[in-house]
Amino acid sequence: MYDLSFFRNNLDAIAKRLADRGFTLDVEAFRKLDAERRAAVTESEQLKAQKNAESQEIGKLKKAGQDASERQQKVREIGEHIDTLDKKAAELDDSFRLLMAGVPNLPHESVPTGRSADDNVEIHRWGTPPKFDFEPQAHWDLGPALGILDFERAAKITGARFAVYWDMGAKLERALINFFLDTHTREHGYREVLPPFMANSASFYGTGQLPKFEADLFKLQGTDYYLIPTAEVPLTNLFRDEVLDMDSLPISLCAYTPCFRSEAGSYGRDVRGIIRQHQFQKVELVKFSKPEESYRDLEKLTRDAENMLERLGLPYRRVVLCTGDMSASSAKTYDLEVWLPGQNDYKEISSCSNFEAYQARRASIRGRSGKKSEYVHTLNGSGLAVGRTWVAIVENYQQKDGSVVVPEALRPYLNTEVIKPAR
Repeated sequence: MYDLSFFRNNLDAIAKRLADRGFTLDVEAFRKLDAERRAAVTESEQLKAQKNAESQEIGKLKKAGQDASERQQKVREIGEHIDTLDKKAAELDDSFRLLMAGVPNLPHESVPTGRSADDNVEIHRWGTPPKFDFEPQAHWDLGPALGILDFERAAKITGARFAVYWDMGAKLERALINFFLDTHTREHGYREVLPPFMANSASFYGTGQLPKFEADLFKLQGTDYYLIPTAEVPLTNLFRDEVLDMDSLPISLCAYTPCFRSEAGSYGRDVRGIIRQHQFQKVELVKFSKPEESYRDLEKLTRDAENMLERLGLPYRRVVLCTGDMSASSAKTYDLEVWLPGQNDYKEISSCSNFEAYQARRASIRGRSGKKSEYVHTLNGSGLAVGRTWVAIVENYQQKDGSVVVPEALRPYLNTEVIKPAR
């Protein structure tokens, strides 16, 4: 969502920048709608002034004992015309808001121009992928062999793209959640929140999933509630329609939640295993920042997520997404991709984004310092996606005998050094 005057006064430049991210802005449709809307509002205001003047004249005529019926009829006709214009302006306002709501955020000037993930730019790598003296397995073979991952019973209970975790599989998932939350709250300065796992449509509008991306969501029939696809939605909307003390920023929040996604646009990607599920666990990081400090805060948030991978000894790389691969709400996004030996590839495990004022404007989240008030900047990132971290540990720490070594950082949580095959 944009500031209206900025959008109107920079329409051609905005259209050009949006084209870099593969979005075509119908400039003429916008100008036509904007002109009709402004004309209706202007005419309505002029008629209201005329109506007030006529009403004053009627008062003078009545005070003088003269007939005012003709002027009264004229005032009624003006009033009817005003009602028509106001209704038209309201309808145009709705169309205008719908048009504006569907326009993506402008990419930051540092974002590389590109059309797809092939044009993303690698920033750096950390760690060295492990070398095995045996053929490494993928987690969808390792997990069932260890007796800690069950796809068949999950499919019986629910359907495809769900999983059941047994014993050390379930404990490893829980250990990761606690490890992430403990580190972010005790060392990285985040405040822990346990939000609802459902949110209303106003919340999804605020963070940008609605109205355009409803197909990606699960809606509860007969309600205004949707299952959250990420804790970004409830955490960001904690301060919807509020004014924050700018001097208190940044506000840093973290939350564990299950996440629910229809994966409507995945088109068969990552159908094996638990890389792309309808339900998964995640620890999310969210920041509310001063506009002039938000890109510094993006670097800090991204480093906090990277720190989790480094403590677990998982090789990863950081890439900056190009204009054509970012989410519609983002101004700049870093993806952290972890190495998965079983798939001989890096897979995204965290996306860390700065939305600038895009979400704050939609959700009406402002900051005040003295008499000055402006929209804050919102940021978020996974710290981390729990299921994908589970996969990375199982695949990177697998042993020839089928066991999995537990990373040192998790041993206090699991009270074991090795996950052994079921006997």
